[in-house]
Amino acid sequence: MKIIVLSLLGLLSFQTAAQQAADAYYDPAAMAAARDNVRQMHGDDINSLIIGERLENQIRDGDSSLVWEAQGWIGYDLNKLWLKTEGDSDDESEFQALWSHAISPFWDFQTGWRHDFEGSNRDYAVIGLMGLAPYWFEVDAAAFISDEGDASARLEAEYDLRFTQRLILQPRMELNYAFSDDVEAGIGQGLHELNLGLRLRYEVKREFAPYLGVTWEKSFGDTADFLRTAGKDTSETTFVLGLRFWY
Repeated sequence: MKIIVLSLLGLLSFQTAAQQAADAYYDPAAMAAARDNVRQMHGDDINSLIIGERLENQIRDGDSSLVWEAQGWIGYDLNKLWLKTEGDSDDESEFQALWSHAISPFWDFQTGWRHDFEGSNRDYAVIGLMGLAPYWFEVDAAAFISDEGDASARLEAEYDLRFTQRLILQPRMELNYAFSDDVEAGIGQGLHELNLGLRLRYEVKREFAPYLGVTWEKSFGDTADFLRTAGKDTSETTFVLGLRFWY
């Protein structure tokens, strides 16, 4: 053990001496830039990313609407500010601002605030997990508590099936569950909505990929009853044409 400790101390002393020697022979500005680059490689720097998961036109029964889902983050490897938005031009939209903390190489714990626009126009507390499950399934699971005390949960999962380096088929699933009735929002207790989608995209560049696809949405339980009372369908099939991008 003593030999190991002495060897480590010797190595550290050698590295320190080498750094000091480098300062004597190289421009201080160049050395500072090199050390800053090393810090960035090890995560000691602020990074950011914006992803437009879905920007699409959905066509059903001759009508169309614009649907979007986008997210972005800024921060360090372990802690980030994560922003999410999704919505429908004919329906509600939402925005989330979350603190995201990496709890493993593939998973982030997230908590923060969500606001719904139009319709219910409510605020929610958010807690959830986001990451990469085994076999490369992308998963986003979250629980919500509204400012009126209504609790709900959402699970989203998607998978990229590559036919070629550019042609990719993406199955997608979204489940929504309510722990109590929310008559004002037209939501019944239990599993109230299932959304399945299949999108085929072509990556012109990694950052730019047009796609086409189809989605199927189904409502259940009291939520379906609320829709029937309002004269609306409880299930819908739509065709989509859209764009996925990131930078």
